[in-house]
Amino acid sequence: MMQESPDPEDDETPTQSDRFSLLSQEIQTLKRSSTNNSYEERVKKLSVAELNELLEEIETAIKDYSEELVQQLALRDELEFEKEVKNSFISILIEVQNKQREQKETAKKKKKLKNGSPQNGKQERGHMPGTYLTTVIPYEKRNGPPSVEDLQTLTKILHAMKEDSEKVPSLLTDYILKGECADYHACICWDF
Repeated sequence: MMQESPDPEDDETPTQSDRFSLLSQEIQTLKRSSTNNSYEERVKKLSVAELNELLEEIETAIKDYSEELVQQLALRDELEFEKEVKNSFISILIEVQNKQREQKETAKKKKKLKNGSPQNGKQERGHMPGTYLTTVIPYEKRNGPPSVEDLQTLTKILHAMKEDSEKVPSLLTDYILKGECADYHACICWDF
């Protein structure tokens, strides 16, 4: 004869959420009954062993609820941090895009004003304002959204671009060398 394997759903061990639910119901029952004398009578009728068992169950429930609370609070903190990073990234991205638009408009106006006047063949050397504002950031498109670390790095680069800082090339080099965009040919380029 062939024996059937036990069905996991028929397993009689309650899950943690079932235990929480049962304990929660028991606590609610105790709260309701504590308002009248029946609770006192019930407790008086319990043996020391039963009281110890009840105490142990309540202590276990408190411990389990505390652990769950700590985990949920840690998750909340992580999500809050992620939200702040994403908001910072979006804000600086918009600021950089606005600054680029302004720079393009200013360049068009200057070009119209000069409109054919010679520049004496001299070009200015060194750092010109807005040099790093047109930087293209390579980014490897993945299945999901960018990680928090990627967004922090990109935010740092965007801040430097906005400030037209000479740190942009080194930040960009570090970003590429860290492997954030390991295969440059497979990367898309964010041209803001």
